[in-house]
Amino acid sequence: MFTGFMVNAWEVATIVAVVAGVVGFFVVLRGSAFPAHAIPNGAFAGAAGANLIGVSPLVGLGVFSLLAALGIGSLGRRGRPDVATALALVMLLALGAAFLSRTREFEQQIFALLFGDLFGVATLALLPVGVLAAACLGAIAALYRPLLLASLAPEVALARGIRPHLVEMAFLVVVACATTMTVPVVGALLIFALMIGPPAAARCFTGRPDAAIGVSVALALLVVWSSIACAYQSNWPVGFFVGTFSAALYVIARLYEVLVAAQQRRHASR
Repeated sequence: MFTGFMVNAWEVATIVAVVAGVVGFFVVLRGSAFPAHAIPNGAFAGAAGANLIGVSPLVGLGVFSLLAALGIGSLGRRGRPDVATALALVMLLALGAAFLSRTREFEQQIFALLFGDLFGVATLALLPVGVLAAACLGAIAALYRPLLLASLAPEVALARGIRPHLVEMAFLVVVACATTMTVPVVGALLIFALMIGPPAAARCFTGRPDAAIGVSVALALLVVWSSIACAYQSNWPVGFFVGTFSAALYVIARLYEVLVAAQQRRHASR
């Protein structure tokens, strides 16, 4: 389990989990789950287009995820953000369908784009993933205070000279960067589960932002590591376990939150 091609799987899954845990915390905090779902689908279309013209799928992922992020941010400023996100998603899915209809490399290539190919990660892919991960984490560190304030108290942020729209655009670019590095590993569909499940569960365990980020990363690591181990032992897809474990973690966290609230009410009534 820890030899040969599996070493690459463990390493890249760890990198992806850390980034998903950090970026996903702000996705959940800002209520940006819909854009976080739409941008990977845009990246999927870009990868399909890049594959069609013989370019590295990573280039297509980067270009289309960035275009999706900028489009959602720009259109959302002038109208309803949910409508802008939905329109961007529909357009990108249409392009993806058009690109797929023109290629013959269907089954394996498309399955990998949708659900990832964790056990097929080459050693040469580790460096680009690591560079993009470092860029994402560096951007979050630079944006941390204004992003946190704009997420929790937009009016206060505006009064302090922070421009929420610019913060939103910068954050969507970070989501695009995270998408570019994670789609080849866990797929366009399953990065949504990893970026939402563990961070949402973390917020049930603690209300402190810094602690919640740490818990989110720990839970994301738990999900991907246990998913790899279960997939290796059972020969089932890694994506099945990523989605299932992410959902199960959130259910457990919600039950914990309900039990703690009930206990606090009992103590208060005494």
